[in-house]
Amino acid sequence: MAHNGRNPNRVRELRENRLMTQAQLARKARVALRTIHSVEKGMNCRMDTKRKILLALGMRFEDKDYVFPPTAHVAAHPEQGAGSGPFQH
Repeated sequence: MAHNGRNPNRVRELRENRLMTQAQLARKARVALRTIHSVEKGMNCRMDTKRKILLALGMRFEDKDYVFPPTAHVAAHPEQGAGSGPFQH
């Protein structure tokens, strides 16, 4: 997966698994469609926006590290990334 200097996340994958359009997710999360578009491209967003997207996808806020992997933390502190699956270096 190409990073392009942005943070990869699983929003698009999870949205498509639920057969939702970007517009449906935006409406359910109560955020702008351009926000969903930007997040799916890997742009960073506020924690509150992540929470809204998680809940709209039917997930818990505790699942945030699965949907929005903390790649910067893993690179800076490898010991915190132990057991983080495919994002382990």
